Amino acid sequence: MMLKMAAFTALAMAVSSSTLIKTSCAFLTASNKGRFTNTKLLTNRLLLVPSSTFSRTKHTSRSSAFRHGSTAQHDSTAEETTPQEQQVQEEEESSSSIYESQSETLAKLRSPFLKTMRDRGFLHQCTNIEELDAIMMERSKDGKALSAYLGFDATADSLHVGSLLQIMILRHLQKSGHKPIVLIGGGTSKVGDPTGKDESRKLLTDDIILANTRGISKVFEKFLTFGNDSPSDAIMVNNDDWLSSLKYLEFLRDYGTQFTVNRMLSFESVKQRLAREAPFSFLEFNYMILQAYDFLELSRRYDARLQLGGSDQWGNIVAGTELGRRCDGTQLFGLTAPLITTSDGKKMGKTANGAVWLNADRLSEYDYWQFWRNTSDEDVIRFLKLFTELPLEEVETLSKLEGADINKAKVVLADEATALLHGRDCLKVIHETVDNMFNKKSKSMSTESLPRIFVTAENLEQGVRFADLFLELKLVDSKKEARRLIQGGGAKLNEEKITDETGSLTLSDFGDSKEVILRAGKKRAGVVEIQ
Repeated sequence: MMLKMAAFTALAMAVSSSTLIKTSCAFLTASNKGRFTNTKLLTNRLLLVPSSTFSRTKHTSRSSAFRHGSTAQHDSTAEETTPQEQQVQEEEESSSSIYESQSETLAKLRSPFLKTMRDRGFLHQCTNIEELDAIMMERSKDGKALSAYLGFDATADSLHVGSLLQIMILRHLQKSGHKPIVLIGGGTSKVGDPTGKDESRKLLTDDIILANTRGISKVFEKFLTFGNDSPSDAIMVNNDDWLSSLKYLEFLRDYGTQFTVNRMLSFESVKQRLAREAPFSFLEFNYMILQAYDFLELSRRYDARLQLGGSDQWGNIVAGTELGRRCDGTQLFGLTAPLITTSDGKKMGKTANGAVWLNADRLSEYDYWQFWRNTSDEDVIRFLKLFTELPLEEVETLSKLEGADINKAKVVLADEATALLHGRDCLKVIHETVDNMFNKKSKSMSTESLPRIFVTAENLEQGVRFADLFLELKLVDSKKEARRLIQGGGAKLNEEKITDETGSLTLSDFGDSKEVILRAGKKRAGVVEIQ
């Protein structure tokens, strides 16, 4: 093996003496000298090298992290394109949906989980779906559960609605009698997933990752049952437990031979960064290898047979399935869901006011309900299938509503989605607040469900700027936005417009009450209460 760019020396871990990595003035490219003649297969298949391209010498890992009673299997079976690899190639070359390309197979599914994925619109890609269906049915028949995992990096102290689709998949998995494994990416968060990013993620300290891990862990208890009482009880694990203890040279020797730079450079996230000449660190370049290794490790530790994820993770997931086959002879499966965008093409979970957080300390129950209530007419039925557990028969009935009656379906969506996250008890107060705010049914308004902050009487005597209060209530993202809101006439104190962008809330504004309501537009409001 030879390498013409010193900066990429470490990347050559996957290439044997029969593979040559060439460089051009634009960026590093690679040409495989192994047994592939189909270049489309080379670039679209897996992050894996046929065994003919590396040494057949078997070696056993000396690192305790790799002692699982098996060696990397470099036998002749790896030289041929497997049926799974062929299926992956065909799926990636086809532009049609799995609902079109495998319609006959999908119609014959028997396992409750896969049927739910099919019927509610969760499916995008799946490796060997027929065999996965058979194994899930066999496990259920024997009173056992198939273990499947989904990873969540700890990049913030709360997940947002963009992660909700994946959480719902885990919930359906458990309700179908199988075992969810929630993988917290304490280790991979130190690297940063480059998928979909134009620039490097900000490196997080260990303390921040730990705090974020605690923050995002809370939400899973709302959707899943954890414990040891049932085969389907969920568990939560952290990949920092094994990734941080890896020995670099031993990891390269034992697993680096399974990956090619050729394939890694073909990933869309890599190509976009290189095309835009955006800095792309070697640290980030390793993320896909670590994700594949996670699957292998979870297979060994917890008998995880299925990895779930978004369609942007397909290549990484397939790499993990093949790593399991090559190293341990284990058949692993991958299933992805489509990346959800709204009907106007916007990314799910983002609004003009920022991310729609799942933790109540980041976003109130009322604002969460309003997010779903504001769903567009075109999206409401699709979101009812994906983000609620409403029976499909009822969804079908709601799909027949037209005109203003579609708003009834939006209320159902808001109620059901909010109940899953925050519990059904909060709905009564939310409805009262909505009725009082928008329908003017009562002069006395319930503010229990609104976000709330407290100020002291001493501070109010001096005055607290409205811009600061709107920001603290998270009704705006910045003071500048608060001032624009006031200038545009969208800010109100109770029912009175706030006209002075530098104005302040004072004790006299409260009258005989201990609280006032600040409004940002027609649908967002918060409470300021005297402490």
